[in-house]
Amino acid sequence: MLTGAQPLAAQDLLQELEKQTAATPKAEYAEATFKSVRVMNGHSVETASKGTLHFLIGHRFGTLNSGAYEFFGLDNATIRLGLEYGFTRNLTIGIGRSSFQKTYDGFIKYRAIRQGKGPGTMPFTVTLLATSAISTQDVLFNGQPEDLPTRGRVTYTYQALLARKFSDGFSLQLMPTWVHRNLVQARRDENDVLAVGAAARQKITKRLALTAEYYYLLPGQTDDDYRNSLAVGFDIETGGHVFQLHLTNSQGMVEKFFVPQTTGNFFDGDIYFGFNISRAFTLGRH
Repeated sequence: MLTGAQPLAAQDLLQELEKQTAATPKAEYAEATFKSVRVMNGHSVETASKGTLHFLIGHRFGTLNSGAYEFFGLDNATIRLGLEYGFTRNLTIGIGRSSFQKTYDGFIKYRAIRQGKGPGTMPFTVTLLATSAISTQDVLFNGQPEDLPTRGRVTYTYQALLARKFSDGFSLQLMPTWVHRNLVQARRDENDVLAVGAAARQKITKRLALTAEYYYLLPGQTDDDYRNSLAVGFDIETGGHVFQLHLTNSQGMVEKFFVPQTTGNFFDGDIYFGFNISRAFTLGRH
C-alpha cells in the first residue's frame, strides 16, 4: 500500500507545481512604441532587431516660401543616407552621410529599460544615445577657404530617450539632450547646449499614424537667430518598410544641426517638406 501511494503522491505534487507555474504571471513587453527607429528628425526609442540591418534615406526639399522660381522648394534638396545594425535586440550601431555641409555621423544606441507588464518590468522604455558628427565642407573667410582643424569640425550629442506606449494607438517620448560643439561660429553661442525634446505618435488607421516632434532650447545658449525645431507628419507602413512624410523648420537631419542650429521660422513659412524611408534586411538569426 505504501509503495503504491508514493507514485500517486509524487504525481499530485507535480500537478500542483504545474498549476502554480501556470498561474504565475509572465512579463509582457510593449512592441512598436514607434514604428521606426526615427521619429522624424530625431531618434525614437526603437532599436534594430538582432542581426537586422536598416537602410535609411532622409530627404529635405527647400523651404515652401522660397517661391515659384524655386518651385516652392522642390528645386533644392539635401539628403542623408544611413546604415544601422542591431548587434543585439537592445544595442544598435549606425553611420550616415549627409549632403548638408558634407557631414559624416555615427552613433551607438542602447535600450536600457523596456516597457512591460508583469514581474520585473517598468512602465516606460529608456534608450540611451551617443552620437558624433563631423562636417567636411570647406569653410570660407572673405571668399577664401580657411584651414579649420578637424577637432573644430566635430560635434557630440548625448540623449536619454524616455517613452511610454499608453495604448495601442498613442505613444509619447521625452528627449533630454546635451550637445557639445568643439568650435562655435558666434561669440554668443555656447559650446555646450541643453535642450528638451518631446515627440508623440497617434495611430489613425492600421497603417497610418500622425506624428509630431519638438525640441526646446534652454535660453541663453545660442544666438537669437536660432529657433526651436518643430516637425509634424505621417508614418505610412508599406509592407517591408516605413515611409515617413513630414514638414519641419529644420534643414539638417542630424542632431548637430536640428537641435542647436535650426534657423527656420515654421509659422513664417520656413518649412522644409521631407521624407524618411526605412528598409530592414535580416542578415542573421534573431
